Amino acid sequence: MAGPESSETGEGAATLAPALPHPGRTIALVGLMGAGKTTVGRRLAGALHLPFADADAEIVKAAGRSIEEIFAEHGECAFRRGERQVIARLLDGPVHVLATGGGAFIDQRTRDLMKTRAISIWLKAPLEVLMKRVEKRDTRPLLKEDDPRAVMERLMAERYPIYAEADITIESAPGPHHNAVTAIIEALRAHLAAAR
Repeated sequence: MAGPESSETGEGAATLAPALPHPGRTIALVGLMGAGKTTVGRRLAGALHLPFADADAEIVKAAGRSIEEIFAEHGECAFRRGERQVIARLLDGPVHVLATGGGAFIDQRTRDLMKTRAISIWLKAPLEVLMKRVEKRDTRPLLKEDDPRAVMERLMAERYPIYAEADITIESAPGPHHNAVTAIIEALRAHLAAAR
C-alpha cells in the first residue's frame, strides 16, 4: 500500500509553520463526515511541509473497491476492522497529516491507537454546515436512509462526546479552509508547548 503523499504548501497558513516545532507524531483529523478533514488536512500538511494521507482513500486502494461497496458486501464491522488495520499501518510510517473517516475515532481500538501514536484533532462543525457539505456527495453509506438530516443528528448525539476525547478541538465554521488551518496551527503550537 502506498504511504502518505507529499503535499503542496497550504495557502494563508504557510507563514505560521516555521514557528511550529516538529510535532513528533502524526496529526490525525477526526470528526463527522462533512467536517472538512480531507480538504483541511491537505492544506495543513502543505503548511507544515508534511506528507498527507486520507484513510478512506487508502482503504479503497487496499480493498480494490469503494467504501460503499465494502459496506454493502461485508457490513460495517468488516469495514471498521480493515480501517483499523490501514490506520495502524499509516501510523507505523513517517509523521504526516492523516484525515480519518467519520467512524474511525468511534471504534475503541482505533481510538486507543490514535491516542498513543498521534495527536488527534477534532474538527467540530454545526449541523447546517455539515448538511450543506454532505449534500454535495451521494456516496456516504450512512446517509442512504430516507432522512439524512435525522441520521446526521443521531450521529452528532452519539459521536460528539467521543470526538471530545481528541487532544485538540477546532470549530470548523463556514468560510475559507485556511482559517481552520490557521486555527489548527495555533492550537498545535500551544499543545506542543504544554507537552514540553
